[in-house]
Amino acid sequence: MASIDFSEEIPRLRSTLSSIEQVTDVDALDAKIADLEEQASAQDLWDDVENAQKVSAALSHAQAERRRISELSSRIEDLEVMVELAAEEDDADTLTEAENELTSIHKTLDELEVRTLLSGEYDERDAVVTIRAGAGGVDAADFAEMLMRMYLRWAERHGYAAKVMDTSYAEEAGLKSVTFEVSAPFAYGTLSVEGGTHRLVRISPFDNQGRRQTSFAAVEVIPLIESTDHIEIPENELKIDVFRSSGPGGQSVNTTDSAVRMTHIPTGTVVSMQDEKSQIQNRAAALRVMQSRLLLLKKAEEAAERKELAGDVKASWGDQMRSYVLNPYQMVKDLRTEYQEGNPSSVFDGEIDAFIDAGIRWRAEQAKSED
Repeated sequence: MASIDFSEEIPRLRSTLSSIEQVTDVDALDAKIADLEEQASAQDLWDDVENAQKVSAALSHAQAERRRISELSSRIEDLEVMVELAAEEDDADTLTEAENELTSIHKTLDELEVRTLLSGEYDERDAVVTIRAGAGGVDAADFAEMLMRMYLRWAERHGYAAKVMDTSYAEEAGLKSVTFEVSAPFAYGTLSVEGGTHRLVRISPFDNQGRRQTSFAAVEVIPLIESTDHIEIPENELKIDVFRSSGPGGQSVNTTDSAVRMTHIPTGTVVSMQDEKSQIQNRAAALRVMQSRLLLLKKAEEAAERKELAGDVKASWGDQMRSYVLNPYQMVKDLRTEYQEGNPSSVFDGEIDAFIDAGIRWRAEQAKSED
């Protein structure tokens, strides 16, 4: 009666779940939850609001991860019962329901399996994403804003906290650049595959003659620094300028010089922050992002010393990692993984999980082939 061999599929599901449990280290996860619950129950927890929020968020995410694993185990058991009932009663409707549930479980397992591939040193960290308009004039600035919305909508869909830290508006429309922080488990490991050059092809809404325009935007993703990383920056290596925050069209957002531009003199690295209310807050935020970028730079230099640079960067990521085509046809295609979608509107609305998952799997395969 069944077109699917459940006698093979169900053991395969259990085997995949068992592998995920081993990699996740369920016992360690349970211990982590117990420790966080103890911290969350402390009477003086909210004396330090920032720490309390971190503890609460970490507990919520750890519990959600544990719950997903437990629920999957229960769903596999329920699926087995459903298949047995369908066979005993020769019930085609129940069998169809079982087939649909099998597909759903496979999808959830795939998502959890991708998480197990995030084992990099900083993969568990929060992420700082910077988007910069590239070639393409006002279309590129508009594209940068479209990408910002795409990532913020993605974060919103998952219930992740996202905070815009700095915005530089273009004169006519869109953004010259924007920096925002995404707080979530494995935010850096997940979003780091989005780093690279993105390309948009469309009929320009800013061209009176309705010509097709190609524009570019660069996406940079770095892990957020933590106090335990000990990246010290001597004060004499930093140049700090303050200026007045501004919004679209140069309109004043703040009547005081609260915005901060921080430059690391030895490397030329520049960080600007203007979305906090005070100069002190903007300076602290700028320092954290500066430390994050210098940490990543230090790690890259160490890696380069251990291994000769293997040819052109195109061999790994490529100058253009994804194309968003709105004309003459509709398609979004990742040029590394070959994964593509035919509905750009849904992609720009934050439905990018399939692209991210494909990118993580591709990166893992690349790393394996290099070993």
